[in-house]
Amino acid sequence: MIRPPSLRLSRPVAIVATGVPVAFVGVFFVWPLLAIVSRGLAPGGAVDIGGLIDIVTNSVWWRVAWFTTWQAVLSTVATLAVGLPIAGVLARYRVPGQRLVRAAFTVPFVMPTVVVATAFIAVFDAFGDAGRSFRGSVGAIIVAHVFFNVSVVVRTVTDPWSRLDRRVDDAARMLGSGPMRAWWTVTLPRLRAPIAAAATIVMLFSFTSFGVVLLLGSASSTTLEVETYIQTTAFLNLDVAAVLALMQLMVVLGLLSGQRRLSRIVSTSASVRAADQRVPVRGLRSRLMVATAVGGPLAFVAAPLAVLVGRSFRSGGAFSLVHYRNLAVQNDMLLVSPLAALRNSVTIGVVATAVAMVVGSMAAAAMVYGRGRAPRLLDTALMLPLGTSAVTLGFGMLITFDEAPLNLRSSAAIVPIAHALVGVPFVIRLLVPTMRSIDDRLRQTALMLGSPPLTTFLRVDVAMMSRSLVAAGGFAFAVSLGEFGATSFIAQPDRPTLPTAVVRLLARPGAANFGQAMAMATILMVFTIVAVLVIESFRVGEAGDF
Repeated sequence: MIRPPSLRLSRPVAIVATGVPVAFVGVFFVWPLLAIVSRGLAPGGAVDIGGLIDIVTNSVWWRVAWFTTWQAVLSTVATLAVGLPIAGVLARYRVPGQRLVRAAFTVPFVMPTVVVATAFIAVFDAFGDAGRSFRGSVGAIIVAHVFFNVSVVVRTVTDPWSRLDRRVDDAARMLGSGPMRAWWTVTLPRLRAPIAAAATIVMLFSFTSFGVVLLLGSASSTTLEVETYIQTTAFLNLDVAAVLALMQLMVVLGLLSGQRRLSRIVSTSASVRAADQRVPVRGLRSRLMVATAVGGPLAFVAAPLAVLVGRSFRSGGAFSLVHYRNLAVQNDMLLVSPLAALRNSVTIGVVATAVAMVVGSMAAAAMVYGRGRAPRLLDTALMLPLGTSAVTLGFGMLITFDEAPLNLRSSAAIVPIAHALVGVPFVIRLLVPTMRSIDDRLRQTALMLGSPPLTTFLRVDVAMMSRSLVAAGGFAFAVSLGEFGATSFIAQPDRPTLPTAVVRLLARPGAANFGQAMAMATILMVFTIVAVLVIESFRVGEAGDF
């Protein structure tokens, strides 16, 4: 059983550590969300009950909600089907270059949705008319969701699986169970919690998917998130958008609640698992198993990205650097050069990372060292931006911060603030398990030697979680680079980010625009890969994984 740490924050420090994250999420998340919902539901100051009933009972929106749900379920099942064999092999064997393998599967998870969608567009276009027709299908969306989320299954399930006591499986085999029956009746029941946790997270991301559905879907395959965007931007139906956003928020709250409970079960049961029991890859059968379970999915992950890079270097059917050379030239679609968009993204990413690290570190300390129900409530509140409609949040920020007391609409600060909101949950998920894993005897020794609680925290906890801090910063930076939903509303036309610039170029026909979009997406991909390598280099254990 895990003992609670003896270190407790003093009341003033606890108030600050809890108050800053609460104020941050209250001002920049809850306020804009309530503002856009209230404006949609009560535009004249009073709620139009009849109008709301018409919206809620409209079969069109229920069809959108149904499509959102079943495509998310199919995406989750497909992701589990691909990810569980990978997790099983990585849990059983010490695969050479395992850290690089994990990094390769992590790249898609933090890859900007715009880059992934652009990569799949390039792949589908390579197959001619058949590929272009598949591009607008549900199958294309599910394939992209599997590409995105397979790392969630791998990272969440591999470690618990590797620590299961294999003597139980061996006993089942000795009693006559075949490999599949032993897995189904003995192994799977012990993995229920981590598999369910992974499925919940995949379901959450598939349910709230925006960029993938927007670029790869069709008019008949829109989700609640995309339909909220369409109703807001194309038709200004704020009442419909508000209802759709609330429908999505209710599902997200349920998924987040389930994920938190499952994560607690996984972390609590970690203390009674056996040590890592992975064995070296030996023999033809083991090599074939590893090559099949890992090699095929790695090819699936690498293929779209390779096609994307290849298309960025082609012009007029031949190899060319013209698309990269043109990145320094001002583009009428962007009002600036693509390189300026790159500078904007990097600058915003650095600022957003700094904000996310400050807020996330305070929140993590409050959750680990706080008392009562406050840590749990804070955890739920800070997770909400991860699953809430980014479109609704972006539009809410646009109308909320257009006047006093916070007039940020034309300010350069509004975009990094929105990005930090999404980055904070990742920072918390990486720091909290590391804080809880620190040997409490170190804190007790420091306290007994007269070190004040805050000094103990800085010299013990901060020093020992320095690697996790770097990994958390890398995650926050990668998330900021790829954020598109909220940014599409709040970014100034003359200060686009790389994702918004790519979408603008893809929206304008022409080989030159398409080629530049491919080049910009490739650059964004390279930055993301570098961030992932930093994360993997400084990552500590598995506890912080989603």
